[in-house]
Amino acid sequence: MTTSPSRRHRPALRVAVGLGLTFSLGVAALTGCSAIADAATDSTPSDGTATTASTASKSESVSAVVEANADQTVVNDDEWSADDAQDIALSGSTAETDASGVTVADGVLTITEAGVYRLSGEFSGSVEVDAADDAQVVLILDGVTIEAEDAPAIQVISADDVALFLEDGSTNAATSTGSYDEEAEANAAVFADTDLTISGNGSLTVDGSANDGITSKDDLVVLSGTIDVTAADDGLRGKDSLTVRGGEITVDAGGDGLVSDQDDDDTEGWVLVEGGTLDVTAGSDGIDGFTDVIITDGDIAIAADEGIEGGTVAIGGGRIDIVASDDGINGSAGTPDSTTTSAEDSTADEDSTADEDATADREFPGGEIPEGGDRPDMGGGMQDTGEWVLIAGGEITIDAAGDGLDSNGSLEITGGTIVVGGPTNSGNGALDANGEITVSGGTLLALDAGGMSETPSTDSAQAWVAASASGSAGATIEIVAADGTTLYSDEAAKDFGAVVFSSADVAAGESYTITVDGSEAATVTTGEALAGGMGGPRG
Repeated sequence: MTTSPSRRHRPALRVAVGLGLTFSLGVAALTGCSAIADAATDSTPSDGTATTASTASKSESVSAVVEANADQTVVNDDEWSADDAQDIALSGSTAETDASGVTVADGVLTITEAGVYRLSGEFSGSVEVDAADDAQVVLILDGVTIEAEDAPAIQVISADDVALFLEDGSTNAATSTGSYDEEAEANAAVFADTDLTISGNGSLTVDGSANDGITSKDDLVVLSGTIDVTAADDGLRGKDSLTVRGGEITVDAGGDGLVSDQDDDDTEGWVLVEGGTLDVTAGSDGIDGFTDVIITDGDIAIAADEGIEGGTVAIGGGRIDIVASDDGINGSAGTPDSTTTSAEDSTADEDSTADEDATADREFPGGEIPEGGDRPDMGGGMQDTGEWVLIAGGEITIDAAGDGLDSNGSLEITGGTIVVGGPTNSGNGALDANGEITVSGGTLLALDAGGMSETPSTDSAQAWVAASASGSAGATIEIVAADGTTLYSDEAAKDFGAVVFSSADVAAGESYTITVDGSEAATVTTGEALAGGMGGPRG
C-alpha cells in the first residue's frame, strides 16, 4: 500500500461545462466568489430574454452526459422504517442485542440477516455485514464509535444494498489505523463490496489513516449528513459511480478527494454532484471521474493538484471555486491512479497507448465528436483528439499554477461568468485548447503570465479583446470602451502579464482600453491575438 498520489496521463475525451446561472458582471471577483446569484432551474436569463437555440442545445448537453451514464442504486429513507430497528449496544469488543442475525467473536461483530439495526456505544474492532445476496441492510448510527486496526471499521462483505443512516443529532466515528495487506481489497475505513447509501442529519467522522476513507465497489451515494473524511489515499471512492445529492462534506485526502475509477465500462466510473456543500483538499485530484464528472448544483471549494479531472466534465449548476497547483479543470482520460492497493486495480500501469486507442472509439454522450475533432496535428503533440470544454453559464473561479481551463480538443463558451487566474510562469496559460476556442456568450476574464496565452478564434460569435498588460496581485483591472463606459472592474488575485476579456458588451471592430490601477496599460481592437502568445490557428 502506498499513500502518495500519482498523476495520470489520459488519452482524449471531452469536457462539457453548462452552468444554468446568470450573474451581474460586477460579482465576478478575481479574488474569489463573493456575491453569488442563486442557481436557476432553467436556461432563461434574468432579464427575461429568450435563450438562443444554440445556448439551449449546449445546456442540454449536460443532461445528455447524465443520461449517458448508468443509473446508480440508492436506498432512500422511505424504503425502510426506523420502527423496525433492532438495537445493538456496543461496548469494548462485545455487544448486547436481541437480534438473531448478529454475532460477536474475536473483535468482529457480524450481521448476517436483512433488516434495520441501530448501533450505539463504542467498539474496538470491525462491524461486518455478511448477508444474503438479496438482503437490504440498514445500519442506523446513533452515537457510535468504531475503531479498527489493519482492517475496515465498517465492512460490507455481502448483501444487495446497504445504507448508513446518521441519526438526527448524533455524532459518529469510524476509524481505521495501521495498514492493510498489499493484496487486500477491503482497504477503507468504511468499505462496501456492494452499493452503499449514506443519509440522515447526524454527523460521521471517518479516519482512513490506513488508506481510503469511504469506498464502495459499486455505487456510492451521499444523500445528506455532515461527513468529515481524512484519508491517506482517496477520500470518497465509488468504483462504479459516486453521487452526492446533499449534505456537508469535508475531505482531506492524500490522493483524490472524490473519485470513481471503473475502467472497463464506459457507462461507469463517473462522479455526479447534484447538491450539498463540498470542501475538498487533495494531494492529487479534487474530483476525478475515469469517464465523466457531472456537476448540476452545489457549493464546491477545491484545493488540490488538479481541481477537476475526467473524461467528460459537465457542469450544469452550482458554484465552483478551484485552487490548483496544476490544472484547474482538465478533460482527459486514462488509467486509474496507481496508488490503489487491491489486486483488481493493479492494471493501473498498463500501456497507456492501448487505453488511448480504446478511448478514441468511445461514443461520447450527445453523439458525435465535436467539430474540430479531426483537426491536423499542429506540431508539438498538440493535435485535437476530440476533447470538448463547454461553459454555458454559471460561475467558475479558478486559480491555477498550471493551465486554467484545459482541453486537448476544443473549448467553447456560450454563457456564464468565468474568471481564470492562470499561471504566473510562462510555461502554461489560463486557456489551453488543442482545437478551437470559441465564445458566443457569457463573460470571460482570463489572466496569465503571457508566454503561452491563448485567445478565442476570430470566428467567435461574441467579440473579445486580448492585451499584454502587467500587474501585481491586488491591482485593479478595468476594461473601458471608447466612450468611457467601464465594462469590467475588479482586483487581480495574482500577478499577471496578459488579459483576455469577452462579454456581450464588447462590440466587434471597436477598440478598448485596459487599465491597471487607473493607468492605461494597452488599447486594443477586438479579435487581435496576443503577440508571442498561442493565438493563430490553435486559438
